[in-house]
Amino acid sequence: MKIKLYNTLSRNIEDFVPQAPGHVSLYTCGPTVYNYAHIGNLRAYIFSDILKRVLLYNGLEVNHIMNLTDIDDKTIRDSQKAGQTLKEFTEFYTKEFYTDRDALNILPATKYTKATDYIKEMVTMIETLLEKNYAYKENDGSVYFDIKKFPEYGKLSHIDMNEQKENASGRIKKDEYEKENAQDFALWKAWDENDGDVFWDPSTTLGTSTSLSKGRPGWHIECSAMSIANLGETIDIHTGGIDNMFPHHENEIAQSECATGKTFANYFMHNEHLLVDGKKMSKSAGNFYTLRDIVAKGYNPIAFRYLALQNSYRTPLNFTFDSLDGAQSALKKMYNIFLKLGAEYGNINKNYEDEFITAINSDLGVSQALGIAWKMLGDESVSKADKKATILKFDEVFGLGLLNVNKIEIPDEIIKLKEEREYARSQKNWASSDEIRIIIEEKGYKVIDSDSISTIEKI
Repeated sequence: MKIKLYNTLSRNIEDFVPQAPGHVSLYTCGPTVYNYAHIGNLRAYIFSDILKRVLLYNGLEVNHIMNLTDIDDKTIRDSQKAGQTLKEFTEFYTKEFYTDRDALNILPATKYTKATDYIKEMVTMIETLLEKNYAYKENDGSVYFDIKKFPEYGKLSHIDMNEQKENASGRIKKDEYEKENAQDFALWKAWDENDGDVFWDPSTTLGTSTSLSKGRPGWHIECSAMSIANLGETIDIHTGGIDNMFPHHENEIAQSECATGKTFANYFMHNEHLLVDGKKMSKSAGNFYTLRDIVAKGYNPIAFRYLALQNSYRTPLNFTFDSLDGAQSALKKMYNIFLKLGAEYGNINKNYEDEFITAINSDLGVSQALGIAWKMLGDESVSKADKKATILKFDEVFGLGLLNVNKIEIPDEIIKLKEEREYARSQKNWASSDEIRIIIEEKGYKVIDSDSISTIEKI
């Protein structure tokens, strides 16, 4: 069955056709490792994970590259504030990102690429753009891309360059800016005192003949160089959050296609914003959360993943703790049902799998696929053994970690007591909760409250 995906380039849902049959090249804009990833970032990584899982479910091989931005304005600024070297500072947050990735059951990329490992490739690409007259050097040694030289500039974000004439005649050195400020962007930033000891001298340290002076790369050139180096000049799918579309992805397209003369990516896919209580997340508004924050409040990190699965990646996700409560309750219910299915594995139910594949192949319809999974679990005509085989197959896409759920079969009586105790706890009826826990223990089981999900173990 064909996979249909929404391509931001065309603003249409298209049949996905990889360049090489059976193989997909996938590039994901990963974290800037200057702080813990917030839940908006994590929604983007869950989206790209679901995309990859759907491709794998369909029998495709996926070569997945995710970058780690360990050199940019933010990493330099905050490493200096912390009194650490850039490497020490970014390596700490890189490890924390991997911790979040694993907690959310996000499949590891084929390769994680650090920007600082690809300076030579960036320098070579910038030199190519200078030679082709798509870039120019300023008096201070900085190099800028001339967006007027690329007639298709704006084709991804759909900005009208005719309305940008005044701004487009200028330059912008900042990594991030709004569409209204579309200007020539920095490919190479000449060193200044604000950079401290963070710089490269291409003519000496890289042992290559180059016209570039001491400095550092701009943000946008980093992803182009890493993508081309690892996936080739044209990739199948490029993903990221909608906030990456402009200027980052727009600039990637311009510099890459001018350097190679080839299409940079055949499909661009973007997930929409995550809001908190209907508002943009920000520290100043007091609604800024990392995964650590919600775990500290007693939630299983997989409950956040479940919440993300309930929404289309192309619609804004409004995060509230009420919605997270609902996601966690649904997750617990699915875990409990799974535990009651027994140890026997049957056959995958063909009818339900056909429905499931139709849903996920229709622009990653995982919310519809969840509904199909619940329908199957409640279908009394499907045996427990077949339900187990089918839901585990579906979990290859969901990534809810069903195989890691406590595998002992818990009697219905104990499950019922556990649910009564959870209700008592939700009502803050601690006395009743303790009484039920004692009853459970008297029947030969113990309750373990950890990671926000109460589990039962045989004593």
